[in-house]
Amino acid sequence: MSNPAKTGGGGGGGGGGFLSALTSGFSNFGFAVHSKVNSLLGYEGLEVVNPEGGQDDVEEEAIKGRFKQEDRESYWKMMHKYIGSDITSMVTLPVIIFEPMTMLQKMAELMEYSYLLDMADECPDPYVKMVYAAAWAVSVYPAYQRTWKPFNPILGETYEMVNHNGVTFLAEQVSHHPPMSSGHAENSHFTYDVTSKLKTKFLGNSVDVYPVGRTRVVLKKSGEVLDLVPPPSKVHNLIFGRTWIDSPGDMVLTNLTTGDKVVLYFQPCGWFGKGRYEVDGYVYSKDEEPQLMVTGKWNTTMSYQPCDVEGEPLPGTELKEVWKAAGGPKQDKFQYTYFAHKINSFETAPQALLPSDSRLRPDRYALELGDMSKAGTEKSRMEERQRSEKRMREGKHEEFTPRWFRMTKDISPTPWGDLEIYEYNGKYTAHRQAIDSANSGKDIDIEELKSIAYNPWQYDSVEDSTLHEVQTLPISVEPASS
Repeated sequence: MSNPAKTGGGGGGGGGGFLSALTSGFSNFGFAVHSKVNSLLGYEGLEVVNPEGGQDDVEEEAIKGRFKQEDRESYWKMMHKYIGSDITSMVTLPVIIFEPMTMLQKMAELMEYSYLLDMADECPDPYVKMVYAAAWAVSVYPAYQRTWKPFNPILGETYEMVNHNGVTFLAEQVSHHPPMSSGHAENSHFTYDVTSKLKTKFLGNSVDVYPVGRTRVVLKKSGEVLDLVPPPSKVHNLIFGRTWIDSPGDMVLTNLTTGDKVVLYFQPCGWFGKGRYEVDGYVYSKDEEPQLMVTGKWNTTMSYQPCDVEGEPLPGTELKEVWKAAGGPKQDKFQYTYFAHKINSFETAPQALLPSDSRLRPDRYALELGDMSKAGTEKSRMEERQRSEKRMREGKHEEFTPRWFRMTKDISPTPWGDLEIYEYNGKYTAHRQAIDSANSGKDIDIEELKSIAYNPWQYDSVEDSTLHEVQTLPISVEPASS
């Protein structure tokens, strides 16, 4: 039987030949790696998970402020017709299942442990460099445990973040149908660029989520280009039971400059939590030989250890930890990390915040304050204006043009379909430099930022019209207490 450690596949990243080989060459890769390294991990603190959901789970979710039983039944009556469909933007959902954050802000959560990319940039060892970069890619998964839905951005909406490890982050909603976002981040060590597009498949009480996107990181010291392909995710017990999220499958990080790569297998969660959170894999050289074993749990820590060509730990070596998740607030309503709260705050906002920024959305802000009624009203109002703007564009035979990104002619293959690529146009850098220069030495006035009116709109005014027929949930909600 062939050794799984030596079937690393060949070629580059981004969904090319290597990913084609991945399907066959790594079909049993994760299980083989898991059996090799799981003795290094304990099974302490396993979470009891019922994949099918149960009555106790339903009651627990209702206590959290989720659907009551009768609400779930109404939801099911409406949603069952969509089984097998992509529901990314087919239905209008009630704010009761939302968190006070947009998808653009959620994209920024990948910057929480950006110091790992700084360390990758400074690391002289080519394989340890890949470990740091892979740990950075894994580090966002604790945030993916949250089962509240972020708001879909309005077309033209943006999110800016500064004052975090020297990183400047910008994201913009560049397409409404299909929903697509682009992001750019930069500090003295790296640049990060992403075109993000989600594809879903509704399966009844669960939904598969496929990250049809392209992520590229450039390490400035060496100029090396890294390409990331994450695993798909699955939302379990979407309607009945306790909702939870898993991301079973392979994460592939390829160094397009050197040919080295990391393949990590995210173990699927079984009954009673067996395998929950576990990640195992290897760093491979360009010659497809394993160099380092990488192992850990995506919600807590990642470590590595030198290995031989068979993937066995080298004698006399030990696991070395490279990343550990930070603790979070206790009993937080939305299970936010401290960094998630930072993303929502104006403390990470720059001078002269763009009026299209997610922080300024009235529905998001009302939900943050616990005013469910206002959040729902504002959400409906903005969705209707977005539809009206679309009709106006079509009437004028105009197309939406992003402000900070531009569509390229590149089409990137991914495991879940081809993707049109948007790239950063560089205009935001000049925009921000001009503002920072004009406001040099001035403190940011947070109250002034909060008073900025939300405005992502393409047209100054649009005619009101009757709402197009949309599917909405027949659910009544009460304002949250706080």
